[in-house]
Amino acid sequence: APQAIKKVALELAAKSANIVLADADFSRAVTQGVMTLMLNSGQNCNAPSRMLVPAGRLDEVEALAVAALARVRVGDPLDVATTMGPLANGAQFERVQRLIEAGIAEGAKLVAGGAGRPEGVARGFFARPTIFSQVKNSMTIAREEIFGPVLSILPYRDEDEAVAIANDSPYGLSGYGSAGDPARARAVARRLRTGNVHINGAPVDMAAPFGGYKQSGLGREWGAWGIEEFLEVKAMLGYGEGD
Repeated sequence: APQAIKKVALELAAKSANIVLADADFSRAVTQGVMTLMLNSGQNCNAPSRMLVPAGRLDEVEALAVAALARVRVGDPLDVATTMGPLANGAQFERVQRLIEAGIAEGAKLVAGGAGRPEGVARGFFARPTIFSQVKNSMTIAREEIFGPVLSILPYRDEDEAVAIANDSPYGLSGYGSAGDPARARAVARRLRTGNVHINGAPVDMAAPFGGYKQSGLGREWGAWGIEEFLEVKAMLGYGEGD
């Protein structure tokens, strides 16, 4: 691209924050956050891999997250009972294992899962669905995109700290926010330095522009903004003279 001065659009890494505000329906928000992360074995660029929750409700969130994780069944993708298949390849499997081990070594609380394959799975690139709690935003598992079924739960004191933690990332592709008061959720969403924010579980909208801030990429796809990425602008100066 540089040799020919080609315009590029890049969708790169992400470490999306999922802020659960104090007035949210915690059962719904936490369960949805866990299940959304586990889609495609965690291999989604916009996965809500950092769940930010009020510090005083951390125990409750852990219990809800573990209960949600119990619904995930890892195994043969051809088995109709399976809800999660393997990772893409051996290199990705080894990366996920290294990052899980880093979380343990750096002192995060392992709530569920861990390194290795799930119980009863002897071969293949199957990772254990894993939940860490009491995660600090300086930890490796909170800084690096794992691209696997690994959730980090981070406590916050108030909304300002939640927004600060969410924005304290080199990435900014997507974000999530839940609140009982939609206006409160929208106010927090406006403060997030990220290209997309899903409010109260709103799904992906192919008519909305998709793309990131910071090291999450350049440009947008989908909707009118996605079409404009393929266009060039021409200014015709003096066009109206002589009419």
